[in-house]
Amino acid sequence: MVREKRVIVGSRGSKLALTQTNWVISELKRFNPEFEFLIEKISTKGDKITDVPLSRLGGTGLFTKELEVALIKEKIDIAVHSAKDVPTEIHEGLMIGATPKREDPHDVLISSNNATLEKLADGARIGTSSLRRKAQLLAFRPDFKILDLRGNLDTRIKKIDADDMEAIIVAHAGLIRMGYTGTISQIIPFDIMLPAVGQGSLCIEIRKNDELIKKIVSHIDDRQTKIAVDCERALLAKLQGGCQVPIGAYAEVQGNTVSIEAIISTLDGDHAIRDKHSGPIKQAAKIGEELAQRMLESGGEKILHEIRIKFLDRVDHI
Repeated sequence: MVREKRVIVGSRGSKLALTQTNWVISELKRFNPEFEFLIEKISTKGDKITDVPLSRLGGTGLFTKELEVALIKEKIDIAVHSAKDVPTEIHEGLMIGATPKREDPHDVLISSNNATLEKLADGARIGTSSLRRKAQLLAFRPDFKILDLRGNLDTRIKKIDADDMEAIIVAHAGLIRMGYTGTISQIIPFDIMLPAVGQGSLCIEIRKNDELIKKIVSHIDDRQTKIAVDCERALLAKLQGGCQVPIGAYAEVQGNTVSIEAIISTLDGDHAIRDKHSGPIKQAAKIGEELAQRMLESGGEKILHEIRIKFLDRVDHI
């Protein structure tokens, strides 16, 4: 589709998505100065429906499907996604062409009085649309009242006061990219909250048969990030999980070894399976799959089955 050295880059229209996409374009221009990169804003189902918790929308690809359709129809050449939004199974004609260097994957707390999780008042109301965050928050402090929170990053931050919440939980990476780190009350350690699979990373999706675009994006692929995210995504695929399931995982590469830690939790945080695994980087996907299998056999399969049964009748097919 590249004509007259123009590359069309698909992006969601939120301020954070466009900030991420503009960063990707600036990196691509460094290595491909002869090309012009233009943004095509595309609205996804997840963007259009903001008054329903993500856990009730059902399905996968809530923030990616429309971008993938545009890729397949050759309306765009590149799609920029947050890695945590990308389903573990993508269209057979598409591929992840690059995984740029990961930003900090931690979750953070933004509270009205700058208190940490430990210092928040009894029964504090915390906003998040993530079942993963909710489960781990309740495991840490069962007295918390968790409120559904949707919307773009700016909207969520404003809702602390507007919706009478003491705090919200968001991804550190988004705040860093938007320059909002001054609002942070606490960077939540992994022993309290493991992140979503791929959190902090971006995925550059392209068509498998587009050799020119494949070469263009290859320059911004970060090997360590790719290995770690591949390991996490392999675990998620084996667990058959998604953003509607309370699964957290984080992998990192040290030398020739990849290590991954993951958690599967009940919705109330009362019971969780948490485990870790490591092995050679050449077997990153296998390491993720092996950890997932071990966790399923340790009680994770029962937890996930009960969660799916619970949500089966609650999903709104909108």
